Amino acid sequence: MSPTRFDRFRLDPQDRRLTRDGETVEISGRYLDALTLLVAERGRLVTKDRFMAEVWKGVPVTDEALTQCVRSLRRELGDDAARPRFIETVPRHGYRFVAEVTGDEAPAVVAPPPPAPVAPPAVTVRAERPPWREGLSGAASGGAGGAVAGLIGGMVYGLAVSPEGMGAASALLVLVCATTALALTAGGVVGFGVETGRALRPGPWGGILGGALAGAVIGGVTRLIGLDALALLTGAAPANMTGGAEGLILGAAVGSGVWLAARGGWSARRAAAVAAGIGLAAGAFLSITGGRLMGGSLDLLLEAYPAARLSLAPLGTLVGEPEFGRLAGALTASLEAGLFVGCVVALLAARPALGQVPAGASGVRG
Repeated sequence: MSPTRFDRFRLDPQDRRLTRDGETVEISGRYLDALTLLVAERGRLVTKDRFMAEVWKGVPVTDEALTQCVRSLRRELGDDAARPRFIETVPRHGYRFVAEVTGDEAPAVVAPPPPAPVAPPAVTVRAERPPWREGLSGAASGGAGGAVAGLIGGMVYGLAVSPEGMGAASALLVLVCATTALALTAGGVVGFGVETGRALRPGPWGGILGGALAGAVIGGVTRLIGLDALALLTGAAPANMTGGAEGLILGAAVGSGVWLAARGGWSARRAAAVAAGIGLAAGAFLSITGGRLMGGSLDLLLEAYPAARLSLAPLGTLVGEPEFGRLAGALTASLEAGLFVGCVVALLAARPALGQVPAGASGVRG
């Protein structure tokens, strides 16, 4: 398809570029394909099945993925679903591009091929959701990812540092419950921030800023509550525990991973792998700059209460240190951050595909 113009926009499918008044509009490749299809069929209905066949290339996704695609396009075009100037919703069927395409480069309208008989779609196009609804959906997925990371981390720490004998099982249970609860809460809040930010501001910065802000808030609140609780119960509390700065870095890392996954159309598995790498780097940065995550905070607690039966020395011996030193702290911080960011991004990236039934399918794919 040749370059086309409509309103203040120029669409060049061959150059893979959409511009507004000469400035490039940042949208993902898949969303650009969807806009190209709509413009090529301007004035005509583009069904959901055509989007799935020509944009998603037969990759099974839910209607929510198409809804999110059109929502993002409308934001970039400055369109309004209630009073559309560009993309009109045809309820229960699909979408239609209604703006006038001008200029000599505008392609001729190609008549669509005769529709092949297909089974009725299993689901219909859903109404667009407000940003807070996207945030709640992100909170559920992010919280689930955080809980998985907390469960794994708690078991590793519990098995590594628990005392031998009758207290081992109790210490393991306490650490698993504590880390799971903390990570679930942090993942839920960060997931809410990332998805709300993406809904309010499409592109890379919406999710990154939303995740960073949410992470800073939950990190600061958790640190404040934890220190106050220890001070009330024991009369003393260690300083420099995990707080807002660590939460900000991890939240921004989650937002970056989600943006990369959405931009590249990655699977949840690939998104998790790349996000885990971002988390490893974030954890290393935090350790170098004096930040602390679960392992470092636990080490501070044990230093403040020398009578405690737990010991992080076994983790130090794994890297050749007699105690839990700087190398062990840096390694555990990197692994913690990688695990948390990877799990949260995996669940957020998989969100459109959860509970999916491909259009026209009669059964559930395992």
